[in-house]
Amino acid sequence: MNYQETDLPGVGKKFVIPTRSGEKLAIIIHDDGRREVYHYDNDNLEDSISKISLDDEEARYVSAIIGGVTYQPTALENIEVALGDISIEWYRLETNYKAIGKTIGELRVRQRSGATIIAVIEKNQKKHINPGPDLLLTAGALVVVIGERLHQQQIRHILLTGS
Repeated sequence: MNYQETDLPGVGKKFVIPTRSGEKLAIIIHDDGRREVYHYDNDNLEDSISKISLDDEEARYVSAIIGGVTYQPTALENIEVALGDISIEWYRLETNYKAIGKTIGELRVRQRSGATIIAVIEKNQKKHINPGPDLLLTAGALVVVIGERLHQQQIRHILLTGS
């Protein structure tokens, strides 16, 4: 999925997501935790069809519903049966992550967590598919990891702490 992420200094971040149906969804996450969600049916981001504002708790609840935490359609259940406990997770390396400035090999990700980094997409959108141990992790990069749930917890810890 292709989306646009924009820093809004003093406000937060803005995400614009084009849908397969041709509509656009814009989400502004304010630094105070509020979220604004805008719906557009064309490229004119000045003319929204609808808008909703959510506080942090409401946004997390809606996110859980959309993400399938409370209900999973049958198709997703079939995929999970086929994959078992294996999942693919995406981790954005925020500036506080201690793995920044280290290589995948230095972190010994696979040996220590059992998970595998299958891709890294840098902030400038440069993609590294099946990266090797020499790839240096940078701030803002999106790290795509495959592994079982326990492995995902372990890699999250490694990325956060750098150890």
